[in-house]
Amino acid sequence: MHLYRNKAGVIASCVAFGVAMQFLAATALAQAPIRYEISFENAAHREARISVTFTHVDHWPLEARMSRSSPGRYAIHEFGKNVYDVSAFDAKGAPLPISRPDPYQWNVDGHDGTVRLEYTLFADRAGGTYSQVNAEHAHLNAPATFMWARGLHERPIELTIRPLDASWKVATQLEPTADPFVFRAPNFQYFMDSPTQVAPVVVRSFSIGQGADAQTIRLAVHHEGTDADVDAYAEMAKAVVAEQIAIYGEAPRFDYGVYTFIAEYTPYASGDGMEHRNSTILASNTPLAGQGASRNLGTLSHEFFHAWNVERIRPRSLQPFDFERANMSGELWFAEGFTQYYGDLTLARAGFEDLDDFAYGLSYTIDAVVNGAGRELHSPVEMSRRAPFTDAATSIDPQNTRNIFISYYTYGAAVALGLDLTLRGRFNRSLDDYMRAVWAAHGKTEIPYTIDDLERRLAELTGDAAFAAEFFARFVHGRDAVDYAALLEPAGFVARKSNPGGASLGATQIGFVRGRAVVSDYAQRGSPLYRAGIDRGDAILSIGGRAISNQATLQSALRDQAPGQSAAIESESFGRRKSARVTFIEDPALEVVTFESAGRPVTDAIRAFRQRWVGSRAGRNPRP
Repeated sequence: MHLYRNKAGVIASCVAFGVAMQFLAATALAQAPIRYEISFENAAHREARISVTFTHVDHWPLEARMSRSSPGRYAIHEFGKNVYDVSAFDAKGAPLPISRPDPYQWNVDGHDGTVRLEYTLFADRAGGTYSQVNAEHAHLNAPATFMWARGLHERPIELTIRPLDASWKVATQLEPTADPFVFRAPNFQYFMDSPTQVAPVVVRSFSIGQGADAQTIRLAVHHEGTDADVDAYAEMAKAVVAEQIAIYGEAPRFDYGVYTFIAEYTPYASGDGMEHRNSTILASNTPLAGQGASRNLGTLSHEFFHAWNVERIRPRSLQPFDFERANMSGELWFAEGFTQYYGDLTLARAGFEDLDDFAYGLSYTIDAVVNGAGRELHSPVEMSRRAPFTDAATSIDPQNTRNIFISYYTYGAAVALGLDLTLRGRFNRSLDDYMRAVWAAHGKTEIPYTIDDLERRLAELTGDAAFAAEFFARFVHGRDAVDYAALLEPAGFVARKSNPGGASLGATQIGFVRGRAVVSDYAQRGSPLYRAGIDRGDAILSIGGRAISNQATLQSALRDQAPGQSAAIESESFGRRKSARVTFIEDPALEVVTFESAGRPVTDAIRAFRQRWVGSRAGRNPRP
């Protein structure tokens, strides 16, 4: 019996044979799989040949599309530009006409319920967004690779891969079958979220959990190094995984019991990382040998934290992901920024960074936020909403980024640092406790959250709704900066000016071209150069009568000055010589150093604080 509600709100039973048959037919349509096949005969010229077959299509025309965005990326990328030589056929193999209503769509009419599309894909960027095909591998991000059809998103999908070389294996989060080159996805969203590497990958696996909670973590590496390099890196990955599981108290339930790091560490890879529900893409041209493993580990740490934060603790604004437009979210300060904070903190807790390394990272974060001109204009929420303009977005016109934007990764990490230290100092709680609370409410349940939800979780954790409201008003919706110097003191870290008393023209980049000092980026709003009317492309000829021709002469001229003093400055702009006066400020750059480096005593209380904060949660290493 099928129940429906009529216009008057009365529930009535519908047993009509025709309606029942329509229901059964709709069910059959929903289950009719979409079948893809990809091969690489022309890999030497960066091409793949792809076919996709849709059956039981009951609408005309079939609207086939290439995505315009990709999960974890928020800008438009226009993947359709790399698709050509498209043809369509019906069930009998007869050609079908194709029309193009827009640059991203191919309409197929006159079909008999079956449409097979064939096309060529050009692919030559191995990273977290695009695809790359060559004689060494096929690195496939699904939105950049596979066409799809509107109205068929709930259908299961089957992918058959025809490898170019017998040594090639497949690394993916797609569901495996008995055939090592055939994989399945339950629906469109999962398929689009599933990157796939086809290459001579080297695989290392380890288990997490026990009994019914046992799962597998796989590291599938395509590289040019040795097996020993992979073995060592797998041990490092194992330590990172253990530390992050300890934060939440449990791992996510991966859909097929497996999580895969798909790692591309080859000279032709682009540096990138991208999270997915049960896997992550790691791409770098830094080899694993020597210090390379440590340099690549930060991205691995960041992306695995996303298995909780973003993939399951998911903002409502990104649910579901829309592949036809840019995806804007005001929550990226939390989704990406808190992940950035924990990616670095994990390395310290696992023993891969010492306290000086950790302090160096804090220096960058704090300085970028406290001294960032963009903080005058945009809060962390507003910065997050600019992601479609900044997240690997492309344009040819210059942008005033340094004056209006602070990365939501960095800004969010600064908010996370401030909240963590505040919770530890004021409430005897921690950001770990907060993340577990958010996980319980929104991750395990997979109930998408809003910013108001995050504030409520903080109020519940602290038992202080007024504190939660004030923190979010000032540091999330507002533009205040946390008092990092006061908060870091109990942990034995000093936040201070890195060049106290030094005269400065502001945080402005100056390069030297053929003996001329050229301002190479837009002058920071409010800086001495900005107030003097000097900006990008202008050449600084002299300061206080001293000719400026290289870094040494610039530094010498600045040493002759003091904050608050003024001097004549000669410059050239668009071929015209200009004279002005510039008033110097104290160098605003900030740094964080340990008490040890600052020559201050470290007490037992400081050691205990450090152990609770930066010490291992998985029982690996004590902290001094």
